[in-house]
Amino acid sequence: MTPQFWTRLPREGRDTLFLLGVIAWTILPHVPHLPGWCIALTALVLAWRAQLAVSNGPLPSRWLLVGVLAVAGGLTLFSFRTLFGKEPGVTMAVVLMGLKTLELRARRDAFVIFFLGFFLVLTHFLYSQSLPVALAMLVSVWGLLTALVLAHMPVGQPSLRQAALLAGRTALLGAPVMVLLFLLFPRIGPLWGVPQDGQAGTGLSERMRLGSIAEAVLDDRIALRLRFDGPAPPPETLYLRGPVLSRFDGQEWRPMEPLVARRSASADPLQPLGPALRYEVTLEPNRLALLPLLEMSTQVDEIEGHRVRRTDELLWITERPVAERLRFGAQAHVRYRIAATPGPLRLREYLQLPPGFNPRTLQWAADLRRDPRYAAAAPGVLAQAVLAHIRSGGYSYTLAPGTYGRDGIDEFWLDRKEGFCEHFAAAFVVVMRALDVPARIVTGYQGADPAPVDGFLIVRQSAAHAWAEYWQDGLGWVRADPTAAVAPDRIERSRRLAPAPGLVSGAIGAVSPALVERLRQAWEALDNRWNQWVLSYSRGQQFALLKDIGFSTPDWADLALLLTGTLSTLALIGAGWAWWDRRRVDPWVRQREALLAGLARLGIPATAQDAPATLARRLHERYGTQAQALAELLATLERQRYGREALRRPDPALTRAFGAALRALAAQSS
Repeated sequence: MTPQFWTRLPREGRDTLFLLGVIAWTILPHVPHLPGWCIALTALVLAWRAQLAVSNGPLPSRWLLVGVLAVAGGLTLFSFRTLFGKEPGVTMAVVLMGLKTLELRARRDAFVIFFLGFFLVLTHFLYSQSLPVALAMLVSVWGLLTALVLAHMPVGQPSLRQAALLAGRTALLGAPVMVLLFLLFPRIGPLWGVPQDGQAGTGLSERMRLGSIAEAVLDDRIALRLRFDGPAPPPETLYLRGPVLSRFDGQEWRPMEPLVARRSASADPLQPLGPALRYEVTLEPNRLALLPLLEMSTQVDEIEGHRVRRTDELLWITERPVAERLRFGAQAHVRYRIAATPGPLRLREYLQLPPGFNPRTLQWAADLRRDPRYAAAAPGVLAQAVLAHIRSGGYSYTLAPGTYGRDGIDEFWLDRKEGFCEHFAAAFVVVMRALDVPARIVTGYQGADPAPVDGFLIVRQSAAHAWAEYWQDGLGWVRADPTAAVAPDRIERSRRLAPAPGLVSGAIGAVSPALVERLRQAWEALDNRWNQWVLSYSRGQQFALLKDIGFSTPDWADLALLLTGTLSTLALIGAGWAWWDRRRVDPWVRQREALLAGLARLGIPATAQDAPATLARRLHERYGTQAQALAELLATLERQRYGREALRRPDPALTRAFGAALRALAAQSS
């Protein structure tokens, strides 16, 4: 739309189009969560209302709107099988917002739209509290406040820029109150969490098929961040333990149930062999009731709202899936020994293989066992023999190994020899079990981005990994990573396979290979600060703030006292400001009073309700052409006060010209 188009529009049409644009911007991030019919209906309604604003056409009858609303309610019920809950509620709110624009007849209707808009802004945070969403909603709030300012400026035709600046100043004046409420309002739990939220999860899962982790590696989102108290350990030691998969049905690996929590510290199976390593974790939401922590983590600090325990399989589990970002400290030992024996019955479960699957691999293992060198070999020797076969057997590490059939281990181990980490780990465990050695698959993450960002090592979902553990008497569970045998750079330098870049990032990378990485690091540093300072602000941080202020042992009473005192002080400041503002005189009123006083001295009857054109006519009736100069000044006043390009404040030059013209006319008439 050209500037000439906006200037030709009447003010009502211009303001309506602006409001429709703000509504569309506010609804846009909800598009992925809305059914297709809702998107189409809302777009059609907004386009229809825009056409009516341009053509100044009549609005539809309320009966038509009631009918459309009834149809929308039926479609919502059909789509979600209920009218209650997050998704149906957001869908109906979007429909109501669109339909309400079709009965925008009075200022009261506009206020309803404003409040619906602010409500829709809040609903976005039920899905995401990320920095991009917050910035987008900040623009929406600014636009809605601008439209609200326009609704309160009935005189003249103020520009959108003028209204936007006033809305921005008003929002900035309220920002300190917002910050204080954020800092001091009691934190009871996650602010935006609702039951059964469909949170985006990590690349980990409690089930694994051949190829499943290769699919997860295509996701480059951040899974967690790590910050160490001292130097970070080398990449080859950064194993973050996730689900342990022990049961195999021939196609899928699953955990051994139930997960049994460790009962007491005296039964701790871990024996540290080196100094403790303290680190901090910022964990993104996932679908799992566990914390992927460094092997082997012996201690996890208290996490607000979560009870954390360690299982017999050395997993740190929570009572419910992690649905919000968590920030906590932990302690690990890079060198350790697992001393406790699971027991013969438990170890036997780590030998189970499904009958009738992968017969050729089982035969390969039997042939290895008949070799005189390995007939009575210890598990460690057998494991090294299997790893040596992987190194020299012509295997390749690839992100696209293709689809494997029913006997996938046979195909991988003896035929195609192409796979990702889960292929190597699964084949290793099957071979070790066939050699009568207890073994299991461990999934999680391995390695991190090479350079820290804002002091944190970033572990991405693309670092999802699978490795193996086998049991050896006297040593316990021993890690074996078959991927390191075929792709050592993957483990030693965290050089992961990556999918082809997209069109935009590929073009930028072709011009400057390091530019994409620098831009990503800058954005992730900013996003991390948002997560740490805003989204992770907790009750513990509130009490730490009170300690910094001077409270020795802060509690809820101290927090309530400080919040009440702060709000009372702000209220007194606001009341004083309002009293001072009431005593100020509007400059337009001051100019008009001076003009009316001058006209009264000339004998012209004038009241505050008289328009400048009316006053000019009275001057002509009394003084004729002698009042021409003053009449022209009154016409200029009318344009400046009520015209399309109305001024925010009186023109001082015009005020001085009025005084001179009044004195000149008085001198001529005396």
